Amino acid sequence: MESTLSLAIVFGVLPWLLWLLWSWNEFKFASPINAGSTKLPPGHMGLPYIGDMLSFLWYYKIVCRPDDYIHSKQKRFKGSPLLDTLGQDFAGLLKGVRAQPSKVPGSAYYHAVQCRKRVMAVFRNELEKRKQSSNVNDKKNDLMEGLRTMKDEEGILLGDDEVLDNIASLVIAGYESASLASMKRTWPWAKKNDLITREELAQLKYTNKVVEETVRMANLAALLFRWVKKDVIYQGYKIPKDWSVVLCIRHIHTDPKNFDDPMTFNPDRWDNPPKPGTYQVFGGGPRVCAGNMLARIQLCIFLHHLVTGYKWELINPDAKMVYLPHPKPVDGVEIAISAI
Repeated sequence: MESTLSLAIVFGVLPWLLWLLWSWNEFKFASPINAGSTKLPPGHMGLPYIGDMLSFLWYYKIVCRPDDYIHSKQKRFKGSPLLDTLGQDFAGLLKGVRAQPSKVPGSAYYHAVQCRKRVMAVFRNELEKRKQSSNVNDKKNDLMEGLRTMKDEEGILLGDDEVLDNIASLVIAGYESASLASMKRTWPWAKKNDLITREELAQLKYTNKVVEETVRMANLAALLFRWVKKDVIYQGYKIPKDWSVVLCIRHIHTDPKNFDDPMTFNPDRWDNPPKPGTYQVFGGGPRVCAGNMLARIQLCIFLHHLVTGYKWELINPDAKMVYLPHPKPVDGVEIAISAI
């Protein structure tokens, strides 16, 4: 009985007491001010009575690194420029794209939802500014302006939410895809010192084969999700209406039935077209990726300049791979690069 009571105190009461201790100064000093029209600078009020003294003594007296005391505050609380903040939010959003849907704070999905809200708030603020502006000279030739003037099949302009959703979807779709595909090609090159020659790259046909093989092996979108609109019988199995179907694109591209020796980088396999339905890097049909040709062009340009103008080597050739939300080495492929 006593051990049960002790465990209840440790796991039930103690966390709440620690949280209350950590938040006491915030409630007492910061909350009344932040509740008004003015806000305190970012930071934490510290513990009751002693404030931030423990952290101060740690850097100044124990580890003897006084500069790191301020640096730690700057890193944690310093506001970032808008573009940096957007970059962080997009990175957080992508990490939750394929996460298990969960509204529990701290989960990847919950964090991604919060990141998306902040991103949409930035876009909506810009949209409202443009709607209120009557100056013709303020008109811009960009994605938002193009979507604002776009009409559907019935000649009706897109609504604000449709404009914002399309912007977010397009930016997210292209945020890391081209850079990750480029990484997927250069990383094995550097590990094996198996470089394409300038002469080979000068032949556009070979370059195109390199690009197609690169995106096949990159498998940036490992999964596709589709909603079943009506009951379907497929190979004797029923797929009920309103179910969600998950298509494993990675398996299609790495199946020996579809590609000989699929885990070997072999651009020459593209001398012949793939079997129908076995190459779904960019999806297909009306849902095909709108940026598929742009991605190919970016890869061609990147590979051309990389091979003809630079030499490089990996900093961490044995870095491990992670596969969510996208496949890439844990260090993001750090390289030492110099002009030829």
